[in-house]
Amino acid sequence: MSGPAQTGHGPPVLRIDFCRGCTTVNENSQALLELTEDGMDGMEGKHLTFRVEQGRYGIGIGYVTEIIGLQDITPVPHTHPYVKGIVNLRGTIVPVVDMRLRFGLPESAYTDRTCIVVLSKDDMSIGLVVDEVLEVAAIGEESTKPPPQHGGTRKNHFVKGIGVTADGVKQLLDINRIFELEEAQEAAGTG
Repeated sequence: MSGPAQTGHGPPVLRIDFCRGCTTVNENSQALLELTEDGMDGMEGKHLTFRVEQGRYGIGIGYVTEIIGLQDITPVPHTHPYVKGIVNLRGTIVPVVDMRLRFGLPESAYTDRTCIVVLSKDDMSIGLVVDEVLEVAAIGEESTKPPPQHGGTRKNHFVKGIGVTADGVKQLLDINRIFELEEAQEAAGTG
């Protein structure tokens, strides 16, 4: 089952491919599929939320193009340890980043809930390996707080804000800092 693919005109349309036991994606797919029905109108303030270890994170839904189950990842030598390799998605080579390693957390075995969230920015795609996809949450500016300061500097430079929702807080990620786009382009052989 998948949502509509990008049509070449209008805003990008979220595509959801369910495979290899992504039960969490299946359980929360209704909210994701509702976004595709209206061409993702009203994306402002909506975030795809996911879990990495015990942390709950969000990324602007406008960057999300696909959620796929794990598949074979081809390793690329001489890259950062958090770059697990590349995958071929319908002819597009996409570098894959393990978010546990990107956050400096210990590596862990993948489970049936582990998925790859494919993001797109500036005509480049990248896949994020996350422990579990949770939901699409509406987190507007009024519900967003600045990240905590540690001794006058931001210790977690991946976080651009803290989203406060009824079911807790989500760390909202800065897409540019996660990717450091030059590194991702090098991993895909396009930089």
